[in-house]
Amino acid sequence: MRQVKQSGFTLIELVMVIVILGILAVVAIPKFIDLRSDAVLASTNGIAGALSSASAINYASRNANIAKGNAVANCTDVATSMQSSLPTSYAIGSVTAPVNVPTSCVLTNSTVSPAVTAAFTALGIL
Repeated sequence: MRQVKQSGFTLIELVMVIVILGILAVVAIPKFIDLRSDAVLASTNGIAGALSSASAINYASRNANIAKGNAVANCTDVATSMQSSLPTSYAIGSVTAPVNVPTSCVLTNSTVSPAVTAAFTALGIL
């Protein structure tokens, strides 16, 4: 009678693989847990950049033809220059934007605690 040689992993080898995977998981999990705060910061900075761009495009459009674009008297007016509306969890600080003067404004995202802020530039125009 012929004997068949069985091959496979021993219990010790399987336990060692599980221990190594556990160590890797302990090291990697904290990096993935903090991704939400990074994502909120990135989205806030992205919307602040969009507001700056909308303000600059609106300023150029309004200077070229007074019938186009929107009048901007303070930072909150810049949101009307965007193609889509500002998301509900975002708020813009109300600072007067003098005509033809770049003004620093603050965008606040209240989806996390503490709230995340980002700066953008508004150009006032009548």
